[in-house]
Amino acid sequence: MSRIAKYPVALPKGVEATISAGQIAVKGPLGSLTQALDGRVRISQEDGHLTFVAADESREANAMSGTVRALVHNMVTGVSAGFERRLNLVGVGFRAQVQGKTLKMQLGFSHDVLHDIPEGIKIECPSQTEIVVKGSDKQAVGQTAAEIRAYREPEPYKGKGVRYADERVILKETKKK
Repeated sequence: MSRIAKYPVALPKGVEATISAGQIAVKGPLGSLTQALDGRVRISQEDGHLTFVAADESREANAMSGTVRALVHNMVTGVSAGFERRLNLVGVGFRAQVQGKTLKMQLGFSHDVLHDIPEGIKIECPSQTEIVVKGSDKQAVGQTAAEIRAYREPEPYKGKGVRYADERVILKETKKK
């Protein structure tokens, strides 16, 4: 059995899980999420806990039980506490601001970079050089942060660009004559 699937997922106060044919829906204070289920995994709900068991003894069913458990755990965490990614803008004149449903960034190009904020994601700019991406779906939060970072990845000589707050950029030494 998968080592991850052995641990049940606890449902915090205010979070409900509904298991129907082929999908699971989790509803909480920050919204609701649904996930399609794999037929090789059986989910049972008892006294505030969700347990995951492989439907048969195959290697694929064992792997999927751990995968489905991790996805459902992220859903429960997302609708109860939420997820966030922080990005920093490093460079002279680099700044960002939110204008309605658009993130406007000045990243050293001849034009402003505009990024449409997807549904279910909230973006804040506490300062001009800081971006906070928040949401209940871990996958969507990470994807949005990666798309913003991809506009200007940190370059290896001066470290200028958009980087995650916890990212360490290793600078290269310049060419010697």
